[in-house]
Amino acid sequence: MALTGHSGSAARTGAYATSTAAAPSPSAEVVSLDAYRTDDRGDDRTANRLFVREVGLYDHYGKRLVDIVATTFFLVILAPVIASVALTVRLTMGSKVLFFQERVGRDGRTFRMIKFRSMRHDRRINAVVVPWDGVDRRLTHKTTADPRHTRVGRIIRKWSLDELPQLFNVLRGDMSLVGPRPELVQVARRHNLIDHPRHLARPGITGLWQVSDARGSLLHENVHIDLDYVRKITFSRDCRILLRTIRSVVKVRGS
Repeated sequence: MALTGHSGSAARTGAYATSTAAAPSPSAEVVSLDAYRTDDRGDDRTANRLFVREVGLYDHYGKRLVDIVATTFFLVILAPVIASVALTVRLTMGSKVLFFQERVGRDGRTFRMIKFRSMRHDRRINAVVVPWDGVDRRLTHKTTADPRHTRVGRIIRKWSLDELPQLFNVLRGDMSLVGPRPELVQVARRHNLIDHPRHLARPGITGLWQVSDARGSLLHENVHIDLDYVRKITFSRDCRILLRTIRSVVKVRGS
């Protein structure tokens, strides 16, 4: 994948080779999409020869500051909820309250994403005893009726409470409040998404794909949604996505 940075910044190295394509503005990055088709629909949204990403002041400077301030506020406000969920998981599922999983982050670097546990310790054995032939839960936003989940696990997943510990991922700089969904390493490798332009931004706790109508389908078949977001990240758009996320949790999952 080819990428170039402008405004005096050095071109990215490693997975990104320098591009000779001219950016339309001094704040743009240009990325080749030739090798990153993710489906066979013939959709021009993923078939473009170049992916142009506009990097404004909010994206370059303000987004990280907003993440830190907003996440600190959320942690203070939600502290009783986080403590209650942690205690409930501890009492119903044992000592391992948190679940850590390797995900792909910004620029293809991996990090350990934190969640509250929602499955039994013996979930792999249990999957054999109680066969699960549904859609792989790792490939979709939310999977319902998975027998590997505990009763408490199903409740906290329904309300997205299992994802509250990711606020600490945001403070560490691994994630953002809003961004592309962080993909499992093995899934990203399977679909050639490790060095994909969707990783030019920090992954988010929520994002455009998560609040879209396509959230029930396979993430890797809807990469164009992430690209639509990464193309131009703005404060107003992030606010709209956060509001849509709250409405989704309250009205849909709480119904």
